Amino acid sequence: MVATNITWHQGAFTRNERQKELSQKGLTIWFTGLSASGKSTLASALEQHLVSLKIAAYRLDGDNIRFGLNKDLGFGPEARTENIRRIAEVSKLFADSTQIAITAFISPYISDRDAARKLHDEAGIPFVEVYADAPLSVVEERDPKGLYKKAKAGEIKEFTGISAPYEAPVNPEIHVRTHEVSIEEGVQIILDYLRKKEYIPQL
Repeated sequence: MVATNITWHQGAFTRNERQKELSQKGLTIWFTGLSASGKSTLASALEQHLVSLKIAAYRLDGDNIRFGLNKDLGFGPEARTENIRRIAEVSKLFADSTQIAITAFISPYISDRDAARKLHDEAGIPFVEVYADAPLSVVEERDPKGLYKKAKAGEIKEFTGISAPYEAPVNPEIHVRTHEVSIEEGVQIILDYLRKKEYIPQL
């Protein structure tokens, strides 16, 4: 049921005023990639590094979100789309508050990621897509949770990369080949981009 009789209430500060007062720009960094591609590891390391620089950042992780906000959703196509829609809205709110929202979700469909980007674009909030890229053979070998093995055995239905599709980004802002670089090198690639775009201060 769609809510009616509601009105958007503007806060006392505009986004630009808030950014000026807090000396920080808000944006969303959206990690996408197969399970075990290194999304969460990269996102966590990036969050830690940014906070160590006194930059407010918060990571929204795919598994963690399904313990609370999205615990009512399954893994079928419609549920996956709703999962990403909710996260796009939440990350936009974080970014609007001047924080750097870091999301780590498989987000397998291009259309869903495009919708998340459009939501940010319409709000005038930067959206940075990071493709954590590793071949299927590599992620299957890593398989820290044993999910690929279970999926191939038919124990997990609609598993991305095995029994459900993954649509790789066509033109992401950042492409990290996680089987070719270390976590530290991957984080540095992202930091270099953020500094180049003046989203975070230069050293």
